[in-house]
Amino acid sequence: MSTILFVVTGARTWTLDDGTAHPTGYWAEELLAPYRILTEAGHDVAFATPGGVVPAVDSTSLTDGDAEAIAHIDALSTPLVLAEVDPAAFDAVYYPGGHGPMQDLAVDADSAALIAATVAGGRPLAAVCHGLAALLPARSAEGEPVVAGRRITGFSDEEERLGGLADRAPYLLETSLRALGAEVEIAAPWSDHTVVDGLLITGQNPQSSTSAAQALLSALA
Repeated sequence: MSTILFVVTGARTWTLDDGTAHPTGYWAEELLAPYRILTEAGHDVAFATPGGVVPAVDSTSLTDGDAEAIAHIDALSTPLVLAEVDPAAFDAVYYPGGHGPMQDLAVDADSAALIAATVAGGRPLAAVCHGLAALLPARSAEGEPVVAGRRITGFSDEEERLGGLADRAPYLLETSLRALGAEVEIAAPWSDHTVVDGLLITGQNPQSSTSAAQALLSALA
């Protein structure tokens, strides 16, 4: 069986253009659904955060039973320090979203290096929703964005507008990914949409968490 590293945001707020500290964290479904699918298939999951801080769940993402399920994931309360992670020690890497990654992982050099090493090593890399913000700083050995020329999806500008934060967002994820040369494929807002480009697996939104996890499971097989 394989060991998958979940890289989770350590941010608890997202600083908007007007200076507002918007409460956030990771999105419950985007962590729980893949965790269940992968562990029920017999795989091991480890967690890492910037600085090894205990990640916070976005309270608005919680549905019935989520808080209890999160509390039962012991490793989530003792995450690895992202800067100390050996990329070669894991068979795949997964980034759940929530607005948190827009604050910290989008500019995290350790995360960027992990992504670059995972891609260069021919290991599966998956991300869902705002988790794709972690791909923004990642560069290949040649200095090119790792998303350049790749087919991906992610939280759309339209979904950000519908969520009410687009006008105050310091940047929009879809627009930023396109600016790096990614071929961003967007489906209808809140629809289940996962894109598989080789070993790069991306899901558009929380509704895509399960399909992205299933695609990762297939890649591991």
